[in-house]
Amino acid sequence: MPSNSIDNAFTARGLTGAASDPTYAGALSFMRRKFTKSLKGADAVVWGIPFDAAVSNRPGARFGPQAIRRASAIFDNDPQYPFDADLFEALAVIDYGDCLLDYGNHQKTPATIEREAAKILKSDAFLLSLGGDHFVTWPLLKAHAAKHGPLALVQFDAHQDTWYDDGKRIDHGSFVGRAVCDGVIDPAASIQVGIRTHAPEDCGIAILHGHDVEEMKAGEIAEAILARVGDRPAYVTFDIDCLDPAYAPGTGTPVAGGPSSARMLSVLRQLGALDIVGADVVEVAPAYDHADITAIAGATIAMHYLGLLAARKRR
Repeated sequence: MPSNSIDNAFTARGLTGAASDPTYAGALSFMRRKFTKSLKGADAVVWGIPFDAAVSNRPGARFGPQAIRRASAIFDNDPQYPFDADLFEALAVIDYGDCLLDYGNHQKTPATIEREAAKILKSDAFLLSLGGDHFVTWPLLKAHAAKHGPLALVQFDAHQDTWYDDGKRIDHGSFVGRAVCDGVIDPAASIQVGIRTHAPEDCGIAILHGHDVEEMKAGEIAEAILARVGDRPAYVTFDIDCLDPAYAPGTGTPVAGGPSSARMLSVLRQLGALDIVGADVVEVAPAYDHADITAIAGATIAMHYLGLLAARKRR
């Protein structure tokens, strides 16, 4: 253990370096990173968005950020697998806490998320968001596109999220189609992985269906993503229901026939060549989880994003 301190989320003197909290105790920030609203010196910002009023099936993803933070405690202290390094040796990461939303006025939610995300992005830090249902990705995409231009979307999901949208809906199943129509994402450089449902429109986005993924090696999936995106700035969104319910039961709209967490994590590990400018993990709903299976998967995905970022900084 690096020291004898505890509650590193509050006692940390800097933004780098491992914590020493026992996995079973201490303040539960994401991977024990310092809780702060100061963006000064941060390479990456972890931010929770506890919103689930846009779900079409089971609610509960508002508790996702809490569950992911709790599960992430197992990753600190030791070098993080598979990166074989202390991710925070040189990568300065903070936990920015959660977005404050008015639960009685959901029409204000998109603008609130977009405004706060834009504030974070103005610091030039990488924004890693923890949902929340998948609707939260819509204002996040808008904030990132305002900074980087139209984005390539890499979407791990069981659903296309391209259902009918009138431009005003608070709906986790239509935001991708809206993003295409509004020019926020470039469908010609975007890809969806793990899709196991049918929507009326594909909006020109490439799709690797669940049966495709089942027949492909992780490296082949990664190659397909890299070929589609090229050198475009990319936003990666991971709906936890991309995984088979055996690996992620704690979610609102589970769909059988999905890939394992091991395969999708291997895909993520091989995306280091992507120009990833923002990322999220969404739809973790701990009320339907067992033994933190889903929360651990969500926390591991989020850790992989930071692992790719740390590797990029080392290069």
